[in-house]
Amino acid sequence: MIDKSFGDPNLKMQSINLSAWFGSKQVLKDINLNVKANAVTAIIGPSGCGKSTFIRCLNRMHELVPTAKMSGEVLLDNENIYDKAVDPVMVRRRVGMVFQKPNPFPTMSIYDNVAAGLKLIGAKKGKNLDEIVKRSLEHATLWEEVKDDLKKPGTSISGGQQQRLCIARAIALQPEVILMDEPCSALDPIATAKIERLVVELKRDYTVVIVTHNMQQASRVSDYTAFLYLGSLVEFGATRDIFENPKNPLTEKYITGEFG
Repeated sequence: MIDKSFGDPNLKMQSINLSAWFGSKQVLKDINLNVKANAVTAIIGPSGCGKSTFIRCLNRMHELVPTAKMSGEVLLDNENIYDKAVDPVMVRRRVGMVFQKPNPFPTMSIYDNVAAGLKLIGAKKGKNLDEIVKRSLEHATLWEEVKDDLKKPGTSISGGQQQRLCIARAIALQPEVILMDEPCSALDPIATAKIERLVVELKRDYTVVIVTHNMQQASRVSDYTAFLYLGSLVEFGATRDIFENPKNPLTEKYITGEFG
């Protein structure tokens, strides 16, 4: 078990002895991982190793699956998000999620897609909402491309733009952490490059955790990398160290393409 680093301003989240199941199948086994503030942490590993389950445990989305359960702790600013007194809705406001495939709300305009979460928590139409929508689209590097088309459907723009729209939707709620589950897997290389640049920019204001199957992408965008295999954390460290000097032979085999 790792120490709880109370008072460490550079530490945003921790998983402590985190295990997870779907029914009787265990998919995560005692994961101990530190997530640094204002940094990008990449989660890599072969399909089925528990990457997506891990990040879904970081904002309590795992528990939305009827057969799912977990044990251990997840700390956000040193507070256990699974404490009975903690509201999971508030956790998901603080820890946003961007999914594998762009999923703008099809019946909503670009503007309303960004504003949707804000309206759910009581935001009213007006200048303040307009400013938040604009700022969110700017942070997602999408404003200049859509500023004249805000009334058009969110599904009317390209796949890469839709993914940035989903990022803007997450940003609008002013989360502290943004989780990304293979956000580029459905995108072409040009759109992927834009998302990667955006991820690097986002760490100025947010803590980012990104699941990716793309080794080159992990090396380009992340500061830290965690390698998961068969539900266990094999190795974690600075991305440069993981890719240039892995300590575990299994990590080296995966990075060099010998399996996975």
